[in-house]
Formats: sequence, structure tokens, C-alpha cells
Amino acid sequence: MELDSLYQDIILDHYKHPQNKKLATSYDAQVHHINPSCGDEITLNLTLKDGLVDCITWDGVGCSISQASVSILSDLLKGKTISQAQIIQDEFLHLMQSKGSKDGSAELLEDAVALAGVSKYPARIKCALLGWMAYKDAVVQAQSK
Repeated sequence: MELDSLYQDIILDHYKHPQNKKLATSYDAQVHHINPSCGDEITLNLTLKDGLVDCITWDGVGCSISQASVSILSDLLKGKTISQAQIIQDEFLHLMQSKGSKDGSAELLEDAVALAGVSKYPARIKCALLGWMAYKDAVVQAQSK
């Protein structure tokens, strides 16, 4: 099986069977982001506990890339410290800015490396980053409480 085909399968699996797609009723921060270029939307709830990402839940509508990306994020960052999550977020952003020249660290990004090919398509990068930017804003909001 080709790597591109495997990555497509990972993206489609997260799109069809999203992780943590049900907004928690209790949270430290809630943010809503919209990609104005395509209309994708994400509402993300974040709970921090003892310096850890305790819970990330979300709901949204949009393309398979935006929905799979936030699904991956919600699973990947749960249980990480804020600083560990920041390292992962920085790596993902670097991957998206690479214009297809980087593969990303599979060890660090896990399923998120499946989105590496998106970096070749500038119009789709915002889709992949939608949930990640929502998470970033939610952390700032939660820490300011």
C-alpha cells in the first residue's frame, strides 16, 4: 500500500469516525472559529487540569480535512502537558508551512502526519489548521482564568 493511500485512509477514518466530537457541558474555555474562505466551522471546548490537557471536545461542519484534523488534534493532545502540546502544535504548524517539503515527525505527530500532503495546497492549509488555531486560542483563554 502506498503511503499516500494510507494517509488518505487515516484522514477519511477520522472524518467518518471523529474522536471527541461532542461538546462537553463543562469546560475552561470555548472558542468558535470559521474559515471564511470555505465556510468550515469548529467550536472547541477545552479543560485543563493540573497543567495537563484534560479534555478537548468539539463540534463542527466542513470538509474532510478540517474535520479530520480537529479529530486528530483532540485525540493527540489529550493528556499532554501544555508545553508538550505546544511542541506538537509547533511541529504541525511547521509541517503545514513546509509547502510539501517536510514529512513531519510521525513519532511526535502520530496520525497528524497524514495531513502532510495538505501543505502542498495553500487553499487547504487553513482547513487543516482550523482546529489547531481554535485550540491555541482556547489555551490562552483557559490560562487567563
